[in-house]
Amino acid sequence: MGAGIASHCIERLTWDEVARRIAAKRPAILPIGGAAKQHGFHLPLNTDRLQAEWFAAHLAERIDALIWPTVTYGHYPAFVEYAGSASLSAATFEALVHEIAAGILDGGISTLFVLNTGISTLAPVERALAGFEPTRVRHLRLYQGPRFRRTAEQISEQRHGSHADELETSLMLALAPDVVDPDRAEASPALQREVPGRLTPSDGTSPNYSRSGSYGDPTLATSAKGEALLAAILDDLSEQVTAALGENAMPQWRGTPL
Repeated sequence: MGAGIASHCIERLTWDEVARRIAAKRPAILPIGGAAKQHGFHLPLNTDRLQAEWFAAHLAERIDALIWPTVTYGHYPAFVEYAGSASLSAATFEALVHEIAAGILDGGISTLFVLNTGISTLAPVERALAGFEPTRVRHLRLYQGPRFRRTAEQISEQRHGSHADELETSLMLALAPDVVDPDRAEASPALQREVPGRLTPSDGTSPNYSRSGSYGDPTLATSAKGEALLAAILDDLSEQVTAALGENAMPQWRGTPL
């Protein structure tokens, strides 16, 4: 992102600068991305935060939005057996998101985009936002859009996966290659069947055993796959944001440098 992104982040502005932007009816973005959540041997614990902030910055520059500080703790119960990983209860996380969103809206923001990188966070965020006017609040489910799903199905070579896997590692190779250590990437064991529940690094008899913490095969990741996924996500975001703000508020996204 360009140097001008600082002008979109409220934490780097004075309160009266924020007030002027709110008075000018600029939209707001609330990124949600864990910073204490294991991502295998090859990705850092703040992988979700990096993704949330990359997309928030990209979006803010194109719709002149204000970015609120990232919610870096969330409901991530599948990873708590791995050192450093933290998870709030669903109720606590839901209340947190609701109160932050309420404060943003009460401050005069007319349109709020809640940009969510998680899977286990989807339902709590939906509940947190349910009481607000849908014309004022939009839940951007970053990896649930139709173009992303279609692209992921087309390029994926792994037999299973959903975390620190081929797709997520490819995405990180495209947007933050300096934090990826491909030499340490390690696939999770082949599955006989998928069983709901938390991953474990210690119980080798569990169907959810993963020594590294990956769920899938990150060794298949490439930056080219990541660039295809990024393009699909940006198109999905464009559609969602255009629906909220109208055609005139959205520039052309295709061809935007990654």
